[in-house]
Amino acid sequence: MGGITSAHMALMKVVNTTYGNVSYSTLNEGIGKVLRFGGYDAEVLDRLAWMRDVLGPALASALARTDGGYPLAPVMARALTMGDEMHQRNIAASALFAKDMAPLLAATDLPRETLTEVTDFLGRTDQFFLNIAMAASKACADASRAVRAGSVVTAMCRNGYEFGIRVSGLGDRWFTAPVNTPTGLFFTGYDQSQAAPDMGDSAIMETFGLGGMSIVAAPGVTRFLGTGGFDEALATTEEMAEIVTAHNPGMPIPTWNFQGAPTGIDVRLVVQTGITPIINSGIASIHPGVGQIGAGTVRAPLGCFTSALEALAEVYGVDVS
Repeated sequence: MGGITSAHMALMKVVNTTYGNVSYSTLNEGIGKVLRFGGYDAEVLDRLAWMRDVLGPALASALARTDGGYPLAPVMARALTMGDEMHQRNIAASALFAKDMAPLLAATDLPRETLTEVTDFLGRTDQFFLNIAMAASKACADASRAVRAGSVVTAMCRNGYEFGIRVSGLGDRWFTAPVNTPTGLFFTGYDQSQAAPDMGDSAIMETFGLGGMSIVAAPGVTRFLGTGGFDEALATTEEMAEIVTAHNPGMPIPTWNFQGAPTGIDVRLVVQTGITPIINSGIASIHPGVGQIGAGTVRAPLGCFTSALEALAEVYGVDVS
């Protein structure tokens, strides 16, 4: 969950057409033994080389046939109505992406073998859209970071040691606290004692209001995350709604009576209620080279929100003594 981006990797470029800011992401490798989960052997390296030499150029050729790019917000909104929360479950979004890419790929002059390999990879990589959704969420969050006012969280990230947040009214400053360790369900042969502390940049999904914030949208994944059934998922999203400023009308959730995803985490509400954001996450092994060993949830630590609120009070001249 600390993947590397090298100069030879293909990147996806996502443009926020409203505000002009840009974000990037590598392509998703799938699950299990992959680089971003610490896997590093011949299998991992061969796949990365194939992604560099075949998958990346093929998708570039397909996207070149679109009229100015591939719009992501409609796909994300549609997938949210099809049972994805777009952090741990991206089956619908990945299927929609593969469906839309298929005719574009077919219209290229790529060799038949290449078309077969690429469409097969897209068809069986259920999490392929995760990286795309992360970049899209980052593009939206960075636009809110440019506001430079208020108490809305514009980034959440963790590195296995610290959990960090950025806040709209505090610019590029990071506020950190020690990370927690995810809990959930483990693959056969693994258990909680082998779980690595929380890490990765995918909490940008929850920053945007998806993932754990909108877990009620994905009842099919709740058991896999160890979060119980639908009632518990509903209660979790209802709880998350207590710490945000709004609902995103562009991301309606049918299983929540079509309310929009809870969006705009407010550090004031987090500290006032003591409710911290919940994050859906894969669980990496604490041992090098093993990779993903399960999936579950983790809470952001309260300390970083408290520190940010204190800094906001100082900026706005509010006495909190």
